[in-house]
Amino acid sequence: MSREDWSKPANAILDVAERLAQTRGYNGFSYADIAAKLGVTKASLHYHFASKEELGRALIGRYHKGFGSALASIDGKTVDPSRKLRRYVALYDAVIRDDRMCLCGMLAAEYATLPASMQEGLKQFFDLNERWLTAVLQEGRRSGSIKFKEAPSARARVIVGTLEGAMLVARSYGDARRFHAAAQHLLADCSARKGLRRAEPT
Repeated sequence: MSREDWSKPANAILDVAERLAQTRGYNGFSYADIAAKLGVTKASLHYHFASKEELGRALIGRYHKGFGSALASIDGKTVDPSRKLRRYVALYDAVIRDDRMCLCGMLAAEYATLPASMQEGLKQFFDLNERWLTAVLQEGRRSGSIKFKEAPSARARVIVGTLEGAMLVARSYGDARRFHAAAQHLLADCSARKGLRRAEPT
């Protein structure tokens, strides 16, 4: 193995693997696919990630951390719960506009075939989203800017499930407009006033 193979940054491997997972699914790519795109040997990938399961855990962990940072950024930019919700939807919108899927949503579609450690990582990712949304919805109800009938935690699960599911269905048809229509309906359903219909750039 060449020195160049050994020194290939782990982040470069994760970047390629993430893109493959978001477009093909976890079971739709191999180390050979990653190695071919990076121009390195498979052995060099094993140097950084001994197994595909280890790679999968690293992918979920990095995506979880990145999404958490995005949520923190939303919190730092506005205190308005309705704007936070629009910006949250915009995170998903940006992904599908780039012809990708939410990494964890894509992996969740393969949940039964994933190693237990990756399954646990997926639950932690969705728990993060539901906790954050629950807090936003609670504040939105208090301020009167967001309306819904059920408990905030229940509505948070509806939001996550709707966005993730809409992405999968839109992908099946190759039509992002299906996702956008579902997202706009979701925002309108939570709106306590006009202007909550469109996702907002983060």
